[in-house]
Amino acid sequence: MTAATPLQPSFPQAIEISGQWLALWEAGELSEEVLADRVAELVASRDGARGFFVVALAGDSPLMDRLPEPVALQLRLAGEGVVDLTVRNLAMSTAMALHHRRSGDTNQQSGSERVQHRASELLRLLEPTAVKTRLETLLAAARDGVGEDRAFLERWGYDGEQKMAICEAIDAVAD
Repeated sequence: MTAATPLQPSFPQAIEISGQWLALWEAGELSEEVLADRVAELVASRDGARGFFVVALAGDSPLMDRLPEPVALQLRLAGEGVVDLTVRNLAMSTAMALHHRRSGDTNQQSGSERVQHRASELLRLLEPTAVKTRLETLLAAARDGVGEDRAFLERWGYDGEQKMAICEAIDAVAD
């Protein structure tokens, strides 16, 4: 008898799986508890978590707008990987909302603002010490240009106004 291997989907597979699971949950064909167990399996790997968050944060599913307690618990238990991805989603969606506003693309702007709001709300549910530490790291890079997230912000080419908006989004999570 061999031990079961954890789910290790590729990023595209994780997007597809997440979409299927959320559709079943929305249709009442998947309980909150079963969904929570499946989400826990997905977010155990980086690509699985990335795929899940693409669908859950940016998609049309209402999951993140009324997050069931069993799913919230599994996301909390998943630890720093989920915190890291959620913080990165907060930063990127905040910067992109400003970018879309500048270019007059209100559809894309509202989508980015929805991701920003969902990421902010999720961060309030995750492990507080891990969230605080991770947000402080991002804040140091956005505000002072120092630390581990400096390369992340530079890679995406965020300007001063976008970095300021990221700082404001970080402060809003703490409020």
